[in-house]
Amino acid sequence: MSTNKEEKEMSFLGHLEELRWRLVRSSSVIIVAAIIIFYFTDPIVNHIYLAMSKTDFLTYRFFCWMSNSFGLSDILCANDIPIQIQSIEMTKQFSTNMYFALIGGLVISFPFTFYQLWSFVKPGLKSQEIKITKGVVLNASLLFFTGIFFGYYMISPLCVQFFGGYKLTDEIQNNFTISSYMSMITTSTFLSGLFFELPVVMYLLSKLGILSSHVLKKYRKHALVVILILSALITPPDVISQLLVTIPIYLLFELGVLVTSKVEKQKK
Repeated sequence: MSTNKEEKEMSFLGHLEELRWRLVRSSSVIIVAAIIIFYFTDPIVNHIYLAMSKTDFLTYRFFCWMSNSFGLSDILCANDIPIQIQSIEMTKQFSTNMYFALIGGLVISFPFTFYQLWSFVKPGLKSQEIKITKGVVLNASLLFFTGIFFGYYMISPLCVQFFGGYKLTDEIQNNFTISSYMSMITTSTFLSGLFFELPVVMYLLSKLGILSSHVLKKYRKHALVVILILSALITPPDVISQLLVTIPIYLLFELGVLVTSKVEKQKK
């Protein structure tokens, strides 16, 4: 009796030790990636962040081309973005640098980090479940990076263009701090990547028996309302921007419904 108890305790401690080392490996890769990003701060700030405040940014040029192609004149073309970026606190530039370097490290190392976590969970699955979940790391990584690109080239530019040009009155100038400007771009882009993981999360919850396709279909309208609210929170208050964000996220929800239905059929 005591021997079995000791084996269970050792097994539990062994799992904790394995988890600890996987977290250590993931953290090490994240830190190394963050250090590399920190080293290349100047080109990253100029070509990734500050480029978005200029009207020749790729997204603005695409919308302008689309506006002219559909005969809408220059209605979708970006006007001058009258913003000045400044730093008014002694340590703010350094802390902002640390923040976007760390988030960038998380983004770059996502496939490795997800692989480490999945490798910890995988031994607890049955052989049939392992076959079903084959390629989950690749799919999760593709969805995440798709979300990152969507956030950077769609959500963030719309936010910069709207809030950069919005004024209560012409007497008030938009002199943003470097932290607010860069944090908005970094956070909205990173959250977009996480949003695109929705089908993977729904898949795993359905595998655990927590989520069912019946519940998802029943509350489909409620999900659409929630997505609309989230889109309104992370985009400028105009219909076009909200639709541009709502449509892909809702399509991801519907993809999750299909995946959940497939999991249930496989279980049967």
